[in-house]
Amino acid sequence: MSDASLRAADFPELAVVLNPNAGGGLAAREWPRLRAELERRGLRHTLIQEENAALALARVKALPAGTALMAVGGDGTVGALLPAVVGTGRPLAILPLGTGNDFAGLLGLKPGAFGEALDRLAFTPRAVDALTVRAYHADGRVTERTLLNGLGMGFDADVTANMDRVPPRVRGFARYAWSAVATLKDLALADVTVAADGVTLYAGPSPIVAVMNGTRYGGGFLISPQSDVRDGLLNVVVGGPMTRLQLSGLLARVLRGTHLGHPLAHHAAARQVSVRWSRPIRAHLDGDLSAPVTRLEAEVRPGAVRLLNA
Repeated sequence: MSDASLRAADFPELAVVLNPNAGGGLAAREWPRLRAELERRGLRHTLIQEENAALALARVKALPAGTALMAVGGDGTVGALLPAVVGTGRPLAILPLGTGNDFAGLLGLKPGAFGEALDRLAFTPRAVDALTVRAYHADGRVTERTLLNGLGMGFDADVTANMDRVPPRVRGFARYAWSAVATLKDLALADVTVAADGVTLYAGPSPIVAVMNGTRYGGGFLISPQSDVRDGLLNVVVGGPMTRLQLSGLLARVLRGTHLGHPLAHHAAARQVSVRWSRPIRAHLDGDLSAPVTRLEAEVRPGAVRLLNA
């Protein structure tokens, strides 16, 4: 009998929140196998399966306060549940079955490894940081969102937007790589001013800005290798003025997490970061595209999320 089975009494009810579209439908296809594993361990559970994230969140908020959550999907699935987790004390477990699974990858969780993920329910819950983001959009709207992994603006958001152009036969990390190459052809820099805790980090032309709690995005790009989700700080990385060739070379370094020593990479750790662009720029938030932004403010929320299987 596993340690997780011994702790089944610790979870009088576990709400499994499954995004049926995550991973191109992988989460929905894998549900019978996951359900069997939950039942084998004696973990009582309720399935919440909604294609609409707002509906899933509403159902979660209606649950008793002590109900633990398990997010089954990708980074977007986890992010959609944060309003019901941050500041509430409601514990959260992650079971990655999405496209990128970047925050889960940081924790060492592997897609489809249900036994390992459920064994970790025997761990002592650990508090990790989150980010609160206020985005000022080109259409005049101001939106707020809480993130667990992080956000990107400029080139990497354009890569996300261009994923629809990737041929269906291309799968996994190769999809991001294919889109990145295609996006490089249309590279356009914009002037940006980035301040960390009120001190200007960089001002000038840039193709990319990332504000991170986690270390990676895009299914494996180590954009912020110095991030620590328990240090009470966020990390910002800015690409200085560069050509297509220079950005291509920098991306190769990002894959290995060796780019922070490059003279065109500017980075800092801080509690608060502000970003101002000279024109509207695409952004992605925990992997989800947002409307173009002209300004963004991000602040760390130390220890805001209790993770069950970190």
